[in-house]
Amino acid sequence: MTIRLRAPRRLAAAATAGALALSLAACGGTTKDSASDSGDAKAGGNASANPNAPLKKGLKLAFLPKQVNNPYETIVDNAGIAAAKEFGGEAKEVGPSDASASSQVSYINTLIQQRHDAILIAANDENAVCGPLKQAMSKNIKIVAYDSDTNPDCRDLFINQASSEEIGRSEVKLLSEQIGGEGEIAILSATANATNQNTWIKFMQDELKKPEYSKMKLVKVAYGDDDDQKSFQQTQGLLQAYPNLKGIISPTTVGIAAAARYISGSKYKGKVALTGLGTPDQMRKFVKDGTVKGFELWDPKNLGYLAAFAAAALSSGQITGAEGEKFKAGKLGERTIGANGEVILGPPTVFDAKNIDQYHF
Repeated sequence: MTIRLRAPRRLAAAATAGALALSLAACGGTTKDSASDSGDAKAGGNASANPNAPLKKGLKLAFLPKQVNNPYETIVDNAGIAAAKEFGGEAKEVGPSDASASSQVSYINTLIQQRHDAILIAANDENAVCGPLKQAMSKNIKIVAYDSDTNPDCRDLFINQASSEEIGRSEVKLLSEQIGGEGEIAILSATANATNQNTWIKFMQDELKKPEYSKMKLVKVAYGDDDDQKSFQQTQGLLQAYPNLKGIISPTTVGIAAAARYISGSKYKGKVALTGLGTPDQMRKFVKDGTVKGFELWDPKNLGYLAAFAAAALSSGQITGAEGEKFKAGKLGERTIGANGEVILGPPTVFDAKNIDQYHF
C-alpha cells in the first residue's frame, strides 16, 4: 500500500474550511450545496472532530460494492444496511454487475445527485473512481472505502478487514503447511486492478522469498475477474498448463469457490491443495469432501457493520479521519484510526474440518 503524508494539507484545509463555515453560519447555516465551495475536499467543511457529538439521525448511506452479484459483498453490505438502522439512519446497496475498473463511476455520480451523507465503496480500481469521489467530497459527502481501498486522497477512511500484510503472509504459510513446504504453486486472483488483491499478492511474493519457502515456486498469477465461470476456467487452465502444480491460493471468495468446484470433480482432488479466502457456507462441502483442508476469512458481517458506524461517525463530526481519533462502533466497541486513515477490523480466522460447522455466513 502506498503511504502518502497528507497531514499538512489536511490541517491547512481544515483551517480554511473552519473559517468559511463560521461565515456561512452567520448567514443561516450550511447545506451540502453551500459546503461544496469550501475548497479542499478532504476538509469536508469540518474544522475539527468533536468526539462527544451525537450520531445524527436520518443519515443516508449508500454501499457501492465491486459488483452486486458477489455473495461476499452482499453479506457485507446487508450487514451495513442493518447497522444503519441501529443509529436511526438508512442505507442501500447499488452497483454494477461487473467488476471492471470504471464500472462504479456512473453510480458515484448518481449518488452525488441524490445527496447522500456518505458513500461506502469497495473499489474495483483505486484510481478510476478518484475523480467522482473527489467531487463528492467537495460537496461534503463522506467517503469510506471498505474491503478494497481507493487512492487515499480520494476517501476519508479505509475499513480494512485485516492487516494486508497479515493476510498475504498467512496465506503462504497455510498453503505451505498443506503441501509440505515444496512444489509449484499458483495464485488465482480477482481482477488485475483490484487494490486489495494486489496488496495481498505483494506480501505473498515477499513471504515466498524467505528461506523456509525456498522449495516453493510461484509459477503463475491468474485472474478470474471475480466471475464464477471465468475463475472455473482459469483453474482448469492452470492445472493443464502446469502439470506439476501442488497448490493454489485464491484470495477471493468467488475464485476459491469456483476453483474448489473444479478440483472436486477432477483427477486433481487430493493431489492439488487449495486455500485462500472464502465463506464457510460456500466452502463447507469442499472441506467435508476433502477438496480443501483449510482457508481463511474474517466475519464479513462485522466488516459492513464497522463501515456503517465509521461513516456515521464521519458524517456526525465525531471524527475527521485523522490518525489517533477514536469512535464507537456499536457492538464492536471503540475503534482507533491508524496511519493513512485505516481502521482494521481484526485478524482472519482459519476454517477447517474441526471448526467450520461453528460458522454460518
